[in-house]
Amino acid sequence: MSISRTTISFIVVSSAGLFLAGCVSDQELAGYSAKEAGFGVVAASVSIGTRGKEAVWLQNKDQAKAVSERVHGLVHKKSINADTAVQVALLNNKGLQAAYADIGMNAAEAWQQSLPENPKVSIGLLGIGAPELGAYRAIEGMIAANILSMRTRRARVDVADTRFRQAQMRAVDATLKVANDTRRAWVTAVSSFETVAYLNQAKVAADAASELAQKLGESGALAKGGQAREHAFYAELTGQMAEARLASRLAKEELTRIMGLWGSDVDYFVPDRLPKLPRGILKKNRIEQEALENRVDLRVAKLELDAVAKSYGLTEATRYVTDLGLLGGLEAERTIDENGNKDVEVTGRMEVDFVIPIFDSGKARLRKAELAYMQAANLLAEKAVNIRSEARSAYTAYSATHEIARHYLNSVVPLRTTIEAESLLTYNGMISNTFELLADTRAKIGTLMLAINAKREFWLADVNLSAAIYGGGAGAGSSAAAPSVGDAGGGGH
Repeated sequence: MSISRTTISFIVVSSAGLFLAGCVSDQELAGYSAKEAGFGVVAASVSIGTRGKEAVWLQNKDQAKAVSERVHGLVHKKSINADTAVQVALLNNKGLQAAYADIGMNAAEAWQQSLPENPKVSIGLLGIGAPELGAYRAIEGMIAANILSMRTRRARVDVADTRFRQAQMRAVDATLKVANDTRRAWVTAVSSFETVAYLNQAKVAADAASELAQKLGESGALAKGGQAREHAFYAELTGQMAEARLASRLAKEELTRIMGLWGSDVDYFVPDRLPKLPRGILKKNRIEQEALENRVDLRVAKLELDAVAKSYGLTEATRYVTDLGLLGGLEAERTIDENGNKDVEVTGRMEVDFVIPIFDSGKARLRKAELAYMQAANLLAEKAVNIRSEARSAYTAYSATHEIARHYLNSVVPLRTTIEAESLLTYNGMISNTFELLADTRAKIGTLMLAINAKREFWLADVNLSAAIYGGGAGAGSSAAAPSVGDAGGGGH
């Protein structure tokens, strides 16, 4: 009797495995698979941290073209305030688009983990070339599924989802940093041009003094030492002017770079002077608590601890068995006797495939997971302590720089103005000479330079205060009282 056996095995445990794994909702799958997956959270968080500024995630050429046209309309041949500069940077900075792409990649990973593992199919031919049976003796088909993968799918999705939310917060932090850096660059650029303006006034006075000294020297009324003193002051001031102009151009170029501008879009202006100081400062009686509630980098650290904890649970669940496969189905066996009669017998079939943990008991992996958790916990604790300190320092600098700047504005500058006015009266009355008048004018210019620096330090401290509350990089932050074109005065560079 010859026997021809055909074996076909069908998986019968896939549905059971899916049941054991738990279900991932359609809403979750839609959230992971969307083109702008998770960006709504980023946009909302950025709006809070930047006082209503808009962030965009460019997905195609049409969107990129529309944003480019919008940016051109905001900056081309216009004098921009700090708010406009920040908005342009959020629209046009290419580094942000790279950060947003990271959200999409983490969403795709969560989407991937939410899908069941594809079953493995194998088909084999046995007894090839058997003369009494033709081309082959038997066909075997097998379908196998990894049951352990199905059982741990929910846990893996949870870990991937945590990483996805972490990517969202990192994108928020990156966006806030761009906003902070832009506002800081705007303050620096405007103060640089304001410095140039006041140095130019001083240079005019020094030029007049130098020319007068030369004429007096020619008449014999002024010694060579006095002449050289005035000439040296004019020459030194000329060098300072050149340095100030260079600093202003570089500061504006830094602002241009952060905003991502090039071509004709670089043809824009910034105001001639910084905004006026506010009458009072923001009262922050709960500065530490406010920072702990809003800092984006602290949320990232918390999510890191959460992800490590979930990974630890997954490691513990797979400590002994890392791979468990289940094969099952039906076997159809056909027999042919000497008379050519055929008979088919159908039987069930099931196999289990797993790894025996003889050498690797999982202790090393478990220990590594434990240490990773402790590491994340300590980093989170350190981050919380540092944020408290940063918030206190930022508010101290904010209030102190405001007091210093107000002191120059209300006390020092008025005194120097009075001295200059009285000196002019005595000069007109022929009580004092020209050089005494010029000396008082130069002293006033020096005081004005100190006042400009104090005002710049306040606006930078204002930026840093918001950074300490919302995040976006140490030493930088979105201004809580953003300067505007109306406050900043006319003109531009």
